[in-house]
Amino acid sequence: MSAPTYLTQEDHARISDAVARAELQSAGEIVTILADRSDGYTDIQLAWSAAASLLVLGALVIAPDFYMGLYDQFFAGWGHEWTPRAILSLAAGLVALKFGAVFLLQFWQPLKFWLIPPPVKTARVHDRAIRAFKIGAERRTVGRTGVLIYLSMREHRAEIVADEAIATKVEPEVWGDAMAAMLGHVREGRIAEGMSVAVEKVGAIIAPHFPRADDDVNELPDRLIEV
Repeated sequence: MSAPTYLTQEDHARISDAVARAELQSAGEIVTILADRSDGYTDIQLAWSAAASLLVLGALVIAPDFYMGLYDQFFAGWGHEWTPRAILSLAAGLVALKFGAVFLLQFWQPLKFWLIPPPVKTARVHDRAIRAFKIGAERRTVGRTGVLIYLSMREHRAEIVADEAIATKVEPEVWGDAMAAMLGHVREGRIAEGMSVAVEKVGAIIAPHFPRADDDVNELPDRLIEV
């Protein structure tokens, strides 16, 4: 299944222009990434399926007569001798059916992401942003002044990651204003505007500490990466 497209070509151009303007004022290189999701969460999908299987197994242990009665009704009341093998087969069948049903249901994305615990979403978005930063922005400039603005749509989360030179000058809490401004627009469906505002605020934050120098290295032609 292909990821949905969140931005138009005009939106891409708007964000790229915002990055270009911000980089004219500082030595930082700003990279923006818009992701559909930060992880596949297959492990969480399997965990919920296994939990559902354990619940049905527990229910069979607590109320075996109920499930055996259902089985007998399914076969139109024909007599059935419940041997240990038959009981184990019934348990295995119910567990397999429940596991498969819950696993397949989670391919419906709204349900899947609703079931993911918020701390897990936050951790996966953070990890993906760090990896993306190391590939897309870290040490691209001479002074190690790269900044990544990362927005993950399915998780409704964002990260701002700065290279080591900026991190020594700017406290992590300072990025909160840029983050809040971006998410405020994104919640209302104005993704391009939100990212553009975040870029402007990030540029304003780093400009006093790192004014633009003649030996800056700017190797990224496309200022927005959409994945």
